[in-house]
Amino acid sequence: MNILISACLLGVNCRYDGTGKFIGQLHILKEKHHLIPVCPEIFGGLETPRQPAEKIMDKVITKTGEDVTNYYKKGANEVLKLAKFYNSKFAILKERSPSCGHREIYDGTFSGTVIDGNGVTAELLIENGITVIGESQIETLL
Repeated sequence: MNILISACLLGVNCRYDGTGKFIGQLHILKEKHHLIPVCPEIFGGLETPRQPAEKIMDKVITKTGEDVTNYYKKGANEVLKLAKFYNSKFAILKERSPSCGHREIYDGTFSGTVIDGNGVTAELLIENGITVIGESQIETLL
């Protein structure tokens, strides 16, 4: 099975702060499935490192107030293209991200407050029939 996965979870240093978040359990998962790394922010044209951003309603705004929504939408559409090309039915995405967050995202105040919601990419994938899980739910695919 082909599974999309946030590249940062594979240890790729593509997060806003220039780091990755390697998840050790992926060694088990890759023995049974094909993992396809994606980074919607990079695919959308943003640099690494970059200003932290949070989703506020239907916009993505950086901590300095810049509207980067179009970068996030472009990246989400690029990820969807890969999902369709590889016939991926599942995606493992970085939790709480304004792009990849699933079920929970930061509230847009840059205070660390979490609210219910999905990131731009997670929402687009769900709308297109792809099952999205966060990295804390990897066991469901093992």
